[in-house]
Amino acid sequence: MMKAGVVHGLKDIRFEDINKPEPNENQVLIKVKYTGICGSDVPRVNEGACHFYPNVLGHEFSGVVEKIGKKVTSLKVGDRVAGVPLVPCMECEDCQKGNYSLCKHYSFIGSREFGSFAEYVVVPEKNAVKFEDEVSFEQGAFFEPATVALHGLQRVNYEGGKTVAILGGGTIGLFTMQWAKIFGAKKVVVFDINNERLELAKKLGADEVINTLEENFMDNALNLTNNKGYDYVYETAGNTITMKMAFVLAGNKAGVCFIGTPTKELSFTVKEWEQMNRKEFTLTGSWMSYSAPFPGKEWELTAHYFKTGALKFDDSLIYKKIPLKEIDSAFEMYRENLVKGKLLIDSEGI
Repeated sequence: MMKAGVVHGLKDIRFEDINKPEPNENQVLIKVKYTGICGSDVPRVNEGACHFYPNVLGHEFSGVVEKIGKKVTSLKVGDRVAGVPLVPCMECEDCQKGNYSLCKHYSFIGSREFGSFAEYVVVPEKNAVKFEDEVSFEQGAFFEPATVALHGLQRVNYEGGKTVAILGGGTIGLFTMQWAKIFGAKKVVVFDINNERLELAKKLGADEVINTLEENFMDNALNLTNNKGYDYVYETAGNTITMKMAFVLAGNKAGVCFIGTPTKELSFTVKEWEQMNRKEFTLTGSWMSYSAPFPGKEWELTAHYFKTGALKFDDSLIYKKIPLKEIDSAFEMYRENLVKGKLLIDSEGI
């Protein structure tokens, strides 16, 4: 048996005993260290949006390999690993092309099968990415959002030496900003309404920051590009206001990517939408974080750049660590709008 945070229904997540999983010949058993609560976990608990009940969520996790299946060759007991949540079918046309995020027959650890809000989780061999001792287990729990950011960066034809606007200074936005710098941006500007997040953006390497609640912020933002607009614009908040803002900030022939997931209906005026015609910018979306060979360069490079320190990590990315036994209180904090950053569930805090 093991302890887990089990969702039984709407606003009903309980710390209780469930069966400890056993790996099959192609799987590994991971003793979980930390799991980040993703924005997608919140409605699954607080709005009754789980695929089934009872369920164990959690997909942004780190831990140590405790047991391996007999056909596993790339991992050994004791390896420090980050969890890869997507389990593609590997057989459909999209998977055959290496577009694993677009697989129609996928499973997903922490939503469609039991995840890491538990002492242990079982995953396929390729769903555990090894990282070195220089990388902390806290950083390991941030692999998934860091890979989402890199995948989004590369959804447009990204080149160094250009100007980049990042809309939203949350976890994904701050990682997107850092990837833009790692791949040679000339100037990266982060936009947010929270001065604390903007200060953290500067600490992590942003060239400029802009609070969009200030008067004349748009004039100031465009002045930073000599009024040409930005070569690349990444929207990471999924907010109607920032999604429209992206159209104004984009320069001629820009690349614009919506990484953030919208939660409300969105409409554009003719004048707003026409900016895409007049500027001939490219607009695309981004979904998850995978490429071939699975799980992809996004995961390989995250492990590499966390190790070298070029992908910076700051403790203030973590709002609070909460022991697994108090997992209900974490979702209560979301219900009361008290969360101002990433919450980490500590599976050893029992």
